[in-house]
Amino acid sequence: MEGQVMGGYGKTFILMAALTALFMGIGAMIGGAGGAVLALVFAAGMNLFGYWNADKAVLRMTGAREVDLTSAPDFVGMVHRLADGAGMPRPKVYVIESDQPNAFATGRNPENAAVAATTGLLRRLTAEEVAAVMAHELAHIQNRDTLIMTVTATFAGAIGMLANFAMFFGRDRQGGMLGAIAVMIFAPLAAGLVQMAISRSREYEADKVGAAICGNPMWLASALRKIDAFAKGIDNDAAERNPAVAHMFIINPLHAHKRDALFSTHPATANRIAALEALAAEGKRWGKVGVEARGPWE
Repeated sequence: MEGQVMGGYGKTFILMAALTALFMGIGAMIGGAGGAVLALVFAAGMNLFGYWNADKAVLRMTGAREVDLTSAPDFVGMVHRLADGAGMPRPKVYVIESDQPNAFATGRNPENAAVAATTGLLRRLTAEEVAAVMAHELAHIQNRDTLIMTVTATFAGAIGMLANFAMFFGRDRQGGMLGAIAVMIFAPLAAGLVQMAISRSREYEADKVGAAICGNPMWLASALRKIDAFAKGIDNDAAERNPAVAHMFIINPLHAHKRDALFSTHPATANRIAALEALAAEGKRWGKVGVEARGPWE
């Protein structure tokens, strides 16, 4: 399992290296090395501010409200037991008022993290399936996916900025106006493809680690099947208003406005379920929490 996780991170770092090379190429076209460095510093500053406040911003955009052992004892207690069993800090727990079953994790590190689930998830899924979904989100925190995606976003944002600069400053450079237009079109496209690939990689890794945390890959497979079916027919208004947060959810929450028609930040649900079924077929004792004897929600 550890080797598989490291393999996923290896692919992520390769993609980040490719993104860096693309950034430097565009910067050289626009203003040479000096222009590239200046744009990177400016973009990094903006993204650094966003990094420190990203969790609060996401929770606010989704309308999440914090719950505790008094207001939601069963749900919060289950999350705490999963976190304790995984040997990680207990995250803050939030609930989102949405009939669409879904969930996400946020935070810059395991010590400053939060998990959020919709009311639809808590109502429509079984206790085992909810536990598996939250284990998946804890896996994102444990794997420090938020940090990786934030660093990637810094470079991607800088590329988008350079692409806009190219339209105004690249006309006198090699390639002229045609080259500037090409950069403006294809640079954000390339950055988006890298973000998509990294997001898909992290989802597979979180599925594997989440299966180990909750103790049964089939619980997560069943949860994904249900969430995917419901998400296609139930709107998530908060996500539709803020599509930038869609990649954080366990299943793509967007469908009402077809925003996900071109690029999807999530791998096909059927492929994720097949991978989990393959893990279950290996016959290993998965539980780190000991859920075979006692459910983490009990």
